[in-house]
Amino acid sequence: MTLIHGGQLQQVAEQYKIPRSDWLDLSTGIAPTSYPIPNIPLCTWQQLPQHSPTLIAAAKEYYQCSQLVVTNGSQAVIKSLPALYRQQNLTGQAVYLPERGYKEHAQAWKMAGFTLHFYQDSLPELAKLQPNCVLVIINPNNPTGQFFDRELIKQYQEQLINLNGLLVLDEAFIDVMPEQQSCCPQIVDEHIIVLRSFGKFFGLAGIRIGFLVASHYWCAKFKALLGPWQVNGPAQLIAEQALNDTDWHAKQKMILSQLRQAQEQMLWRVFTEKIVKAIQGCDLFLTLSFHQKDQAKKLYHWLCQQGVYCRLADEKDTLRFGIAKASELKRLEQSCLVAIRQLRQ
Repeated sequence: MTLIHGGQLQQVAEQYKIPRSDWLDLSTGIAPTSYPIPNIPLCTWQQLPQHSPTLIAAAKEYYQCSQLVVTNGSQAVIKSLPALYRQQNLTGQAVYLPERGYKEHAQAWKMAGFTLHFYQDSLPELAKLQPNCVLVIINPNNPTGQFFDRELIKQYQEQLINLNGLLVLDEAFIDVMPEQQSCCPQIVDEHIIVLRSFGKFFGLAGIRIGFLVASHYWCAKFKALLGPWQVNGPAQLIAEQALNDTDWHAKQKMILSQLRQAQEQMLWRVFTEKIVKAIQGCDLFLTLSFHQKDQAKKLYHWLCQQGVYCRLADEKDTLRFGIAKASELKRLEQSCLVAIRQLRQ
């Protein structure tokens, strides 16, 4: 089964018969401001991708880890992990996942024949975790914004070691969270792996590069499975420079924080507490939940009619907005006001 994700602008543009160039696309959690593309030597385009020790060094410094694998995004790891885990742990069957979250995790484990157990706002009770189980945590969660601090996660990590299980941490959006919250420095054995996204914080999802932070055991397994030439040369060069640019990191965090605050204030002002129950998220997206769940689907449709594309949740009861540029905020506000007037008619 193919899952629906944000970023399907061409399909939505055709559905609403509005030229693609006329849309305000806020359907993803990708930063609206991106790292500037450096000059790329011609030889980088002409040669097969090479193993880059300097990229590995930059990534290890940025993620504060000792071992990682460069991938073409998290998706290949997510799809391959269940089969690899089955090889390593023949008796493992139970997988615990957030009820709301990136659906590719659940689909991959389900298709591999594992039994899924869903948790909501709180992680499953430590004492109830089954031997040889897998616990998936998306931190912060997309789309709920739920965030678990590192000390709590460490307790689960220790329990999964005792249970001979596996902790899978998806930290795709953690770059904008407070410092020292990533679990990448806590990789000590084969009972934990961390997925890190490059494209979201750096605003360059199109170059398709990501990182698996894990023990030597898992890194070796995925290197053997994924094979050579996972990431093209230009993407490696761009990522290396971006990961090393600490001044840009600080500036990007400040910009995203300011944009998020302005957008959240606007959304509360337009929708009001009478309509919106909560706004949750992080500095890369904001998710609106409503007192009347059917309002999300209606508002999504009326926003699309104006060429504003946000993400309607799979459950059809929340709307997730990516963060708009300062120059786009007025258009978003006006479109939301029109949608609200239609809702009240």
